[in-house]
Amino acid sequence: MALIAIRADFLHCLSDPGIDGSNAAAIEHVRDGMLLIRDGRIERLGPAVTLLPLLGPDVAVHDRRGSLVVPGFVDTHVHFPQVDVIASHGSQLLDWLERFTFPEERRFAETSHAQQTAEFFLDRLLENGTTTASVFCTVHPGSVDAFFCAAEARGLLMVAGKCLMDRHAPEGLCDTADGGIADSRTLIERWHGRARNRYSITVRFAVTSTPEQLALAGQLAADYPTVHLQSHVAENRDEVAWVGRLFPQRRSYLDVYDHYGLLRERAVYAHCIWLDDADRARLSATGTAVSFCPTSNLFIGSGLYDLRQGLAAGNRIGVGTDVGGGTGYSMLRTLGEAYKVQQLLGGSLHPAFSLYLATLGGARSLCLDDRIGNFLPGRDADFAVLDPGATPLLARRTALRDDPLDTFFALTTLADDRVVRETWARGVPVHRRLQTS
Repeated sequence: MALIAIRADFLHCLSDPGIDGSNAAAIEHVRDGMLLIRDGRIERLGPAVTLLPLLGPDVAVHDRRGSLVVPGFVDTHVHFPQVDVIASHGSQLLDWLERFTFPEERRFAETSHAQQTAEFFLDRLLENGTTTASVFCTVHPGSVDAFFCAAEARGLLMVAGKCLMDRHAPEGLCDTADGGIADSRTLIERWHGRARNRYSITVRFAVTSTPEQLALAGQLAADYPTVHLQSHVAENRDEVAWVGRLFPQRRSYLDVYDHYGLLRERAVYAHCIWLDDADRARLSATGTAVSFCPTSNLFIGSGLYDLRQGLAAGNRIGVGTDVGGGTGYSMLRTLGEAYKVQQLLGGSLHPAFSLYLATLGGARSLCLDDRIGNFLPGRDADFAVLDPGATPLLARRTALRDDPLDTFFALTTLADDRVVRETWARGVPVHRRLQTS
């Protein structure tokens, strides 16, 4: 198999650096390094001065000196059917769903619309350096087919699934308990493990599924232990109160999912703002992960997620853009908002931990850290080539200090999609920034 070499500065996480960055050994920075890729997988990372003499004359060397290469970002919660919901004004969660989201999702009954939107959505992820995401489709099986077809064509590792909703949803978005599960089973058999596709059993949230559907979803998860699972929990106070009225016998919102066997490894729950200590302990005991969605939580006015509480309980935590409640596809800017949220809560977020959340931490949340998340040998060669001088402001700011983590922090505060020079998936460039004169 042909060997490919990338020459640049590299920054990645070997393990969890801690929210305060105190575990400095968790971060590896290779200045003027070289990444060797064979058959789409990482073979070795080391100093260019060491590896260059070992390369044969036929090895293609992609010189990206001046760039900072990081593992491809992992977005642990996002909705591809909400492309046209982004930046919708003036509403909180439940009203926002009724006014903006549900009307838009009805359009995905049309196959051509689902296909066009999937293409547009994935292009937005790639131009922002995101190579893996946990993605909600709609109730329509065709939306899942469209998404996985587009992802497979780009060689991406994506996790996605059909929404399950059999109540409290408008006509055209409400399936039946049995029908939704039957569709999900068919989609699992069709897509899970094909190429790099991974299926996720997708309960919209407890409000929109009957106890019968939740029980069947739990049985489906038991039948397919390697599939993923995703939903929302404790995002908004009114939502929490509604769940309490619908499931009065359950101790908490999270306990609804637990009762039906929907907490486990490979499960990711978005938001998790209004949980208590018992809930957080249960997440850890079951290996269930949290997706922290700061831009959405702020934009819809849901609340502030305290990272320190989740980490103290031992929760697995990743970051999600949560488009369309979220305000952009950039994981860098999402990390910038995460920093601000922790500041408001009296804490702080070290840039080393930000890098972890968006790469290895996200991969661990999805139980994919044996395949993605850093540059260890054998991992898939998914990465983003970042340009610290993409704008005049960034060029001036990142030149002030010779510190890769300081550079990364500046990117999370000031960057937009112009900073992503290239995105690679399995050793193949899948996005290149258009150059302007």
